[in-house]
Formats: sequence, C-alpha cells, structure tokens
Amino acid sequence: MTYSKITGSNDSTIQTSSDGLRHGMTDITVKDGTMAAYYAAPAAVERPPLILVIQEIFGLHEHIKDVCRRLAHEGYMAVGLELYQRQGDATQYTDITELIQEIVSKVSDEQVLSDLDASVEWAAAQGADVTRLGVTGFCWGGRLVWMYAAHNPACKAGVAWYGKLATGHSPLQKEHPVDVAGRLHAPVLGLYGGQDASIPLEDVKRMEEALQQGSEAARQSRIEVYPESGHAFYADYRPSYNAADAHDAWKKAIAWFDLLLD
Repeated sequence: MTYSKITGSNDSTIQTSSDGLRHGMTDITVKDGTMAAYYAAPAAVERPPLILVIQEIFGLHEHIKDVCRRLAHEGYMAVGLELYQRQGDATQYTDITELIQEIVSKVSDEQVLSDLDASVEWAAAQGADVTRLGVTGFCWGGRLVWMYAAHNPACKAGVAWYGKLATGHSPLQKEHPVDVAGRLHAPVLGLYGGQDASIPLEDVKRMEEALQQGSEAARQSRIEVYPESGHAFYADYRPSYNAADAHDAWKKAIAWFDLLLD
C-alpha cells in the first residue's frame, strides 16, 4: 500500500471553510526547540476551550487541519502539532512500511506527551481556556488520546478514533491503552470499526474490561463500535470513509466534549 493512495483526495473529501475563524500555521516552543503546528479558533469567542488534535500516522496533513477547523466552528480552539518533525517528513514517503520503519518507530510516547503539554502552554498564551482541556486523535493519534488522558491530570475529556489498544508501532512505546486504562484522568469516548482488521474486537473487549476496573474517569469512559465500518471510517479523503458512521460519530464526539468541557 502506498502513501499516495492512502492520502489522495476523492469525491467525499470535506473542505471546511475558515470563515469566522482565526487559523494558520505557527511555531510552538517545545523542550528542545520549536515545532510546527496548525491551529484554528472561533474569531469571536473569548477563552474558548482547548482541544488537542493528534495526527494520523501520516503526519499533520490537510485532513487533520480540516478537523481543527471543524472543531473551531463548534466553539473550540484546536491545535495540531507536526509530531514527527524531529524524525523526518512523512510527506516524502510513498510506502507505509518505510514510513513506519524510518520515522514512526522512532517517535516515543514520552516525546509526544511532552510536546502536547507544550502546545497546551502555547494555547493558554493565545487565550484558550486550558482549564477546559480535551484531546482527540485518529489512528496513530487515537492510541495517544488514551495515553494523554492517563498522562495529564488537567485533561477533562478525550475522543479516540480507531487507535490501537494493545499494541503500537514502535519498540519505544512501553505501554499501551489497555495498560493505562485504569489510571485515566479524563473520560474517553472510543470510536471503533467492527471490521477493523488492525484492532481486533478482542482488544476492544479487553479495554472495556480494564476501564470497568479503573479510576472514576475510566469507568465513565465508553467505547462505541460501528459494526459495518473498518479502520479510518472518518477519513473522508480515503476509500475507507463511511459517511453515515462518520457523521454519527462526529455528533457523538462533539456531544462528549460539550458535556465535559462546558
């Protein structure tokens, strides 16, 4: 499978307007320099809640930026980091196996969690209300939603889109969502496809059992499985897109954030 086939646009690709938003690329100070990021926020809202948007395995591409704009139109500031910046440029790869081996496998959870914390500090300086902090992510980023909800006590809500639960993409990843489920600081809504060959339903069941035995936030978490969808069913630029399930899942995600970040 080639990267270009995965990320090529099609007739269902959504392009969200930036009207009424302040948005664009920026540089965020992290512990060892600066990192490129995209942000979007409603222009007329003072101190909007903050949602961190964690990229797919393919980096900070247009779909993730569009998700930031969608969240901004819902009243949130959304910030997405280029989390592979130290390791390389994902857009230069045409083969997903090479992408994983040469870039993704070199990105540790500790690095990502630190960078996400730095983006919260940046957003606070830009006027976001970081006492109302949420996180969402897709695929590679979906796994990290669970990890961040267990990492940052200030996080209030998470929505994880088809992120791996019991495995990862790197030997640097020492724990996985099923390992940290019991110590979540924030309730997480997990959105998964029943036909996703990369995330067996057995893993979903293990995660649900771990959540039931965990912290209060863990017990408040829940997982929604869409039986007819596979992996990346929200990715409107890919053949895997399932419009009906994507629309339903988005409504549930926004309702989750609206409830917990009010």
